[in-house]
Amino acid sequence: MISRHHLRLATALPLALSQLAFAASAKPHVITLGRWTTVQLHDNAEDKHLPLKVRPLLVDAKMKEFTLGPVHDVTDRLFVVQRALRLNDSLPQEPASAPRWQWQRGGWLLVDRYTGHVSAVNLPDFDATYSEASWYRDYAAYCGVSDDGKKTYTIVAQIGRRKPVLKKTLTPEKARTETAPEIKDSAPDSTCPAPAWQRDPARVTFEPAALPKATFAIRGRIVGVITEDEEEEEASK
Repeated sequence: MISRHHLRLATALPLALSQLAFAASAKPHVITLGRWTTVQLHDNAEDKHLPLKVRPLLVDAKMKEFTLGPVHDVTDRLFVVQRALRLNDSLPQEPASAPRWQWQRGGWLLVDRYTGHVSAVNLPDFDATYSEASWYRDYAAYCGVSDDGKKTYTIVAQIGRRKPVLKKTLTPEKARTETAPEIKDSAPDSTCPAPAWQRDPARVTFEPAALPKATFAIRGRIVGVITEDEEEEEASK
């Protein structure tokens, strides 16, 4: 016959083991970025190679992704970093034993320092070749490109939202190819430089090539256009 003591022990032991397992799984992960390495970025338009610095993202000493550029701390727990892709450029008729690798810029990654989880950030119409993102808090501002490559937009996207907070047509059809500068070194071939952010109140300014600058105030999910008169009035205060 089973005593009450043994019954309590049999009931408590699985619970204790489950709590220990949870505590072990909840242990913070070690997130590090490895050493910089210079690789060759292939520019298909110019048919030339350009230097690009990349470094590995490691979770518990295991390589997860290659990244480029600086990280942006969204919170003390979360940060974003742009991904670098190493694609297999081999043709089907070429030997599979000797793959031909090609480096390209990728989208952005969201990294959780506590759980070690790495996920892709949804940035609508972000083009890794033509878009240069500027981050503030959990907002990313950049010039987006349509799927057909004929239109560009001023875009402000927020992490966790599928639709952008701001999306406004920047250039008419075909204007992007006419105004876009040539690639210099490994910088994105963007129609506008990285937008500039200001705080209190939060606002972002786009200055596309050969087009007037545009400033937008960001209030949560509401975006307002700031005119030159309003800027001058605030500057005089």
